[in-house]
Amino acid sequence: MTYQFKIQIKGITKPPVWRRVLVPDIYTFLRFHQVIQRAFNWDDCHLFEFVDKVYDMDIRIANPDEKDWYYPVPTQDSAKFKLKAYFGQDISKKLLYQYDLGDSWYHTIVLEAIWDEKILKPRCLAGKGACPPENCVGVHEYERIKEVFREDPFGEEAMEYRELLEMYEDEIWDPNLFDLDATNEELALL
Repeated sequence: MTYQFKIQIKGITKPPVWRRVLVPDIYTFLRFHQVIQRAFNWDDCHLFEFVDKVYDMDIRIANPDEKDWYYPVPTQDSAKFKLKAYFGQDISKKLLYQYDLGDSWYHTIVLEAIWDEKILKPRCLAGKGACPPENCVGVHEYERIKEVFREDPFGEEAMEYRELLEMYEDEIWDPNLFDLDATNEELALL
């Protein structure tokens, strides 16, 4: 089977930042994390977790040094726990994905459909909005970046953000930009 998910970064509007992806049901949550990283153009250099608030469960990289009392809810090892073990055929399940536990990029994950067709590689069907830069310190700073570029794209503050965004001095940044083909090229590398 193949799962169709809509994944959206919480708190970002005008435009919202989301991706609709197809993922093989046999993927582990660690592999799903890698799909999300590529789909959103993140660099995968921070910790992550999937959180199910309904069933009180965390899915994260296992750490043998953690004590059972450290996390107040049961945890699953993301490298071993498979999507089909969690979602099964239940289209009503939702998850929260947090990337970068310091900057706290929260994503809502909604299982939209289950396809009988099996795929070998993940694929992005659609998306909207440019992904925030990896280390821009959260949603509020990303909103500030958008405001600065809207008001004065070549001003002093914008030039500081250009460095953060790894942009050329005269390059135009568009918060609406989403390149489906480039995203699928990245996903094909998994």
